[in-house]
Amino acid sequence: MTRIFITTLLLMAVFLLFPGSVSAREVKVQVAVTADVHARLFPYDFVANRPARTSMANVHYMVQSLRARERSNLILLDNGDLIQGTPAAYYANFVQETDENLFSRMMNFIGYDAATIGNHDIEAGPEVYNRILDEFDFPWLGGNVLDAETGEPYFKPYIIIERQRVKVAVIGLTTTGVPNWLPPHLWEGLEFQDMVESAQYWVDYINENEEADAIIGLFHSGFGPLEPDPDDHPLENASGYIAKHVHGFDVIFSSHDHRRRIQTVSNTAGEDVLVMGPGHFAEHLALTELTFRRESRREPFQLKDVRAEMISTEKAVPSHPFIQKFEDDVQEILDFANKEVGKITADIHSMESLFGSAPFTDLVHHVQLSLTEADISFTAPLAFDQTIRKGKLHMRDFFRLYEYENYLYTMELTGQEIIDHLEYSYGLWFNRMLNEDDHLLNMRRDELGRIPGDRKGRQALRNAPYNFDSAAGIEYTVDVSKAVGERVEILGMEDGSSFDPESTYQVAINSYRGSGGGGHLTEGAGISRDELSERISFTTERDLRSYMIDYFSEIEEYHPESRNNWKVIPEEWAEQGRKKDMPYLRR
Repeated sequence: MTRIFITTLLLMAVFLLFPGSVSAREVKVQVAVTADVHARLFPYDFVANRPARTSMANVHYMVQSLRARERSNLILLDNGDLIQGTPAAYYANFVQETDENLFSRMMNFIGYDAATIGNHDIEAGPEVYNRILDEFDFPWLGGNVLDAETGEPYFKPYIIIERQRVKVAVIGLTTTGVPNWLPPHLWEGLEFQDMVESAQYWVDYINENEEADAIIGLFHSGFGPLEPDPDDHPLENASGYIAKHVHGFDVIFSSHDHRRRIQTVSNTAGEDVLVMGPGHFAEHLALTELTFRRESRREPFQLKDVRAEMISTEKAVPSHPFIQKFEDDVQEILDFANKEVGKITADIHSMESLFGSAPFTDLVHHVQLSLTEADISFTAPLAFDQTIRKGKLHMRDFFRLYEYENYLYTMELTGQEIIDHLEYSYGLWFNRMLNEDDHLLNMRRDELGRIPGDRKGRQALRNAPYNFDSAAGIEYTVDVSKAVGERVEILGMEDGSSFDPESTYQVAINSYRGSGGGGHLTEGAGISRDELSERISFTTERDLRSYMIDYFSEIEEYHPESRNNWKVIPEEWAEQGRKKDMPYLRR
């Protein structure tokens, strides 16, 4: 008893004389991130009309589990491209009439602490994203997106989140490509600054004005090159470059490229920076645990350890409270997606469009030419591996046919610019075949020129199919035995008239391409980006998909067929190449 009493007195004396010596403390903070969810809100695929394995309902279950842990210090973040991509998004943003947008209600219910806005969130238009911005209970970040009139950040640049007296700064930045991909009326009044410069500015600002114990980058931007071409400025995918060259970040979360990633980058100061990307469609949760320690109450916390984990949401059941909360919304979206819209008399398959003129893309050409009365139409297979079955068409089928909310432009292009546009497209699309044993499609290859065997489906292709523009209104051949830039020969117009490289034509083209997306008009046809808007003679008031729905609602049935207005030559080589490519494309 006496020994215990003496020990207690000694401890009290130590505390009174040296109060900081016994206050050493360790705090662990978990940071969980979703990204590129693209409106996968519920465990149901409204396009395929069947249950889905992952969704934000699964994410909610996992978040509840993490928060239930003893001394949970969870910070929950989203990294952009949330509000576009499925019939649920289209219904919530443009059809449903509620006091609060579905996305606001869902994110607030889950309890997010912050999010970064993505390019596809901007694509919904200012009426939508401004409404959601006001309704979120947390900040929508975008430190490099300025109000063009005031020069001040339009979205909040960063937030300080505190857990057990540990202060974590989260800086949000988004890709600068929005003006290159979207029509101006969707981002009017916004100015997108270089991500690298903005990252440096806000790190310096936080270091000077905040007492943050760690700085996290929440970037709607892919990893990208660590040492890019100096001419490639500003970087669309800048997360890796910032990790290496902008000092001060402890963890950076990447997105936009839909890639899962756990990677450590050694920056130019010799410090390790963790870069994580959770992939897409709410399939994974990127989780990092930050361990902080301080030796006394008078000293700041020091970050001592960073650990990373990628958690599959497929392992979690959908949250029952989440399902109950939004069951009325689910039923409304189902009713919307299953609404009958017209009829089609034969199956159409998107993958056929990779090898030549095909009914899937020719349907889009047909609608674009019907809407605009243009001379020529450009479109690409926006879906990689989709099939629309013959019979009744439903609202959901148009999301297979046309995934994005693009608008439709009519642009004035010369015949030579049309040729150059197509040459650029087929340079992305087709390999140069030296004989019939070569691949037809431009496939990914390793440093030895071999095609990796683990690349299947769309990942087998070097470039994205949404950049594979074909044309309607003209007849032409693509000679894949020739070098890039020398392949396209236009034989004439489809109506039998001649085609003149010196003449000017009206061309139907979606807003992504017409705004410079993919580089077909800028790098390919050589039109300056500033001149593109001057070439637009017509633009639709609504997205192209909605006009397709109107078109099919007005006709009794559609008979799909290929226009057969273009083909790949030598035809024997192309057929052998197709057979060689198909095993790499199957999932």
